[in-house]
This record gives sequence, structure tokens and C-alpha cells, in this order.
Amino acid sequence: MIQNQWYGILDAKEVKAGKLTGVTRCDEKLVLWRKKDGSIACIADKCCHRGASLCKGELHEDSVACPFHGFVHDASGKVVLIPANGKNTPVSDRYKVKSFDVVEKYGMVWLWYGDPAMEKPDVPFFMELTEKFVYSQFKEVWPVHYTRAIENQLDVVHLPFVHTDSIGRGNRTLVHGPVVTWDEQRMTFYVHNVVDDGKTTPMKANEMPDYLKYFSLQFQMPNLWQNKISDQVRIVAIFAPIDQENTMIYLRFYQAFMPVWGMRHLVGFFANIANKHVLHQDRAVVVTQRPIKSELTMGENLIPGDAPILNFRRRRAELKGEFKGRIKERVTGYAGSSKD
Repeated sequence: MIQNQWYGILDAKEVKAGKLTGVTRCDEKLVLWRKKDGSIACIADKCCHRGASLCKGELHEDSVACPFHGFVHDASGKVVLIPANGKNTPVSDRYKVKSFDVVEKYGMVWLWYGDPAMEKPDVPFFMELTEKFVYSQFKEVWPVHYTRAIENQLDVVHLPFVHTDSIGRGNRTLVHGPVVTWDEQRMTFYVHNVVDDGKTTPMKANEMPDYLKYFSLQFQMPNLWQNKISDQVRIVAIFAPIDQENTMIYLRFYQAFMPVWGMRHLVGFFANIANKHVLHQDRAVVVTQRPIKSELTMGENLIPGDAPILNFRRRRAELKGEFKGRIKERVTGYAGSSKD
């Protein structure tokens, strides 16, 4: 996990008023609930007394009572009441569990993974989607580390092989570039795949001066992705890390072409069916990859078309403090290809 980042972890609708929600995210067992003012609290799902799961307990105003011995934890994780000791007995500060800063924005719950005392940046998002777009959504778990799930959506080479009856139709196997650009922690990559006529040599990224006219996708560190299909249609994925072996994917279909309430739900319904088909084609292959977690260097024989994946790995390693310099992974392909 990259420290000091906002991670999208949960659909905000999954945290309901008057109920405790227990989930595992970012390798942490968490319990979340809505306080009286509607804001969301999040603490470790483990009572500081005997380790019972707090999500099986009860809400007491803005606090949660453990189901085992009734220890009441507030939103900061501190125990404010030990029933066996009586209401009139002060509770030592050592009775507490870890709390997490969370915010609700853009229909998601975002968790700050890192130093709680540091000044936090704004939650990253694709802000154009907050203006005129509406979305439909589904979620599913993949039994892989979130890095593998993300890299699948950065892979511009696999389309004609994995998605033969959907987005990969046309047998466009030859990959020009792709061109990769960064704006702070946001990567944009431009894709231009064509049918291989046996005569064309793939263009290197620096041979594509008009790359802005090509199809583009974006990835926002640490776990947010966007497919910019058109000015009025986008697909967004939030890759919520569960643990080292599982990822919850929230896939959203955004559209701005159908303003009629009933019809836009119908559009979203059919879009979800199509997107599930595509995602399941990806899943069938990604779950076979070993190891299930990717790293900066893994002994792979990469090609120029893997540039977005290499960029993601490098930026992730940089943010984790593990890398400064050039990628040493072996890249094979046409002459003069860059290892960056």
C-alpha cells in the first residue's frame, strides 16, 4: 500500500444510517457507521478488550458497543464506557483502537491511509464527471492484489485477444506507442492500435506528434481509472484493496446523453450488462497470472506496448520510496524502444 493517499474503499450507499458496516479494506478490518450528523466514522473492527468484532455490536448514539462485554468506543476509537466498571468510573486512555479519517465524496467513501496528522490533499477525482453526468454501477471481487486488477486496465495490448466479441473486435493487434503523459499523480495514455498488414512498423511514442487525436484513458493514483469513450460517455473503476489477495472493483458507467429519468436507468441497466461481460473476460485471464501481486521488476519480458503498466509500477514504487531512477525491467520490441 502507498502511504498518505486517499483510497476509494466503499460505495457510500453501503454505509446506512442506524447500522454498523464491517469490511476489510487496505488489509485492515474496519467498522463504519453514520453519525447523527450524517458523516461517516471508521475505526478498527477489533475491541481493545478481548478482540471481538465491533461490527457485530450496537450503535449507541455516535459510538459503538462491543457485543462481547459492552465496551463503548467513540468515533475516535477511544473507549468511553466499560459497563463492568460502572458509568461513574473514568476510562484510561489506553483503552482505544485505531481510527481512520474517511470522507464521503462522489458517491464513495474515501479512506486516508497514512499519517493522520499531516495536511491532507483533496480527494482525487475526474471533476468533469460531477457536472452533467449520471452513473450506474456494479461491484465484484477479484481474487488478486489490486495492482494486478489495475494493470489489466492499463494494458492496451490484450484487447484483440481477450475481447474478441466485444471491445477487441477488428483484430487490431499492432500497437503504435502508446504515448504516456503525467499531470502530478494522474496518468493519461493515448492508444492507437491498427490491423497488422505485415508491412507497417509500429510507431514509437516520440513518432506520434498528433497523439491527442487518439483514444485516451486515465489513471489517478492510487486506485482510480477512467475510460474516456466520448465527451458524453465514460467508464470509471475504483479498485478498492481488500487484502493482499483480493480486490473489490466498483465499475461505473457515466453518461450525459440521456436526461430523462426513466430512460437513463434503462441505459445504465444495459450498459452494466455489457460492462460485466467485458470485465468477466478480463477476470478469466487476470486470475491466472502469477504472482497475484505485481512489483516494479518481476523478471518479465515486456514490450513497448506495456508503457502504461511500466509507468504505473514506477510511480507506485516512487510513492512508496522504493525507486529513484530508471526501470531495470527488460523491455523487448522494435529497435530503439525506451525502457521508460
